[in-house]
Amino acid sequence: MNPQTVFKRYELKYLLTPQQKQKVLEAMSGHMQLDEYGRTIIRNIYYDTDNFRLIRASLERPLYKEKLRVRSYDRVGPSDKIFIEIKKKYDGVVYKRRIHIPEEEAMDYLAGSRRPRKQNQITEEIDYFLSFYKELKPKVFLTYEREAYYSTDPEEFRVTFDENILWRETGLSLQSDVYGMPILSPEQTLMELKTPGAIPLWMVNILSAEGIRKTTFSKYGNAYRAICNRDKNILPVKEKTNEYNI
Repeated sequence: MNPQTVFKRYELKYLLTPQQKQKVLEAMSGHMQLDEYGRTIIRNIYYDTDNFRLIRASLERPLYKEKLRVRSYDRVGPSDKIFIEIKKKYDGVVYKRRIHIPEEEAMDYLAGSRRPRKQNQITEEIDYFLSFYKELKPKVFLTYEREAYYSTDPEEFRVTFDENILWRETGLSLQSDVYGMPILSPEQTLMELKTPGAIPLWMVNILSAEGIRKTTFSKYGNAYRAICNRDKNILPVKEKTNEYNI
């Protein structure tokens, strides 16, 4: 089966306690099913400029923002396929477009040393992204354990639970081991609701009953804040309050 390469949806984020997660899982019974991969360890490398232009712009919460990353759903070798993803957000809607190519080819492509063997509309968009921002480099490695569920109803509703979110600035390879500095406490879970439209009523009901409120949360953004706290020469971010991070 060919992986999905184009997404358009809302992504809503919530920080849960263990008790809240258990209540949500109970409410999901009969409505949601664990996807074919079960619990996976997702590896990401975020690309940015030397002065972190992309994440600084994102954290200022403009109407439009974008990111570039590579992602794998397991530890990979040079010939294993990974994703190069452009993730954009405009007026609350998330758009993700990605290609699926071997790791060695992907890293060479982003380093500017060769073109992908197969090219299409999405590679043209990545080309433009690389040309526009210039000198993008691997900046932060982010990994986390994810449980992903999909709706048993026709609607394209998904729920993911992310735990053990770690970041680092060294060993920036999807072939590497998992290690780094934590973003969440061990008692926290980041839940994301991914939907093309409305949230199902049964989910609305459990969120209300358990007092679970939507939050702003950016994994890469939190890693960048930690870098800023460590390195006082990093440019500050002027925060706004009317948009949600991706």
